[in-house]
Amino acid sequence: QVQLVESGGGLVQPGGSLRLSCAASGRIFSIYGMGWYRQAAGKQRELVATITSSGTTTYADSVKGRFTISRDGAKNMGYLQMNSLNADDTAVYYCNTQSYVTYADYVNHRYLNTWGQGTQVTVSS
Repeated sequence: QVQLVESGGGLVQPGGSLRLSCAASGRIFSIYGMGWYRQAAGKQRELVATITSSGTTTYADSVKGRFTISRDGAKNMGYLQMNSLNADDTAVYYCNTQSYVTYADYVNHRYLNTWGQGTQVTVSS
């Protein structure tokens, strides 16, 4: 019912920057929360950053001060600005949303949890 498409990944040199985008589409009344997660080869998926509909953000300690999460509620878009990238940031980055399909779902806080397909970020010289 909800589709997420990430974009903006790629190969970047250490110290460089990338901006990831997440486009949400489908049956969406509103999006409660958006988040970015990442999974490096051989490791478990981990939280990178989240943002609520009111703009409250959380970050993993490893990215604080380097990454910035944002969203455009009117366009159902989410973003992750990544600066000062290093090799430890190499991973597949996934967008996640908690969204309401109808007003009734919003009132009752019944949300859909949706994942995107992921976008590869590789930091290497």
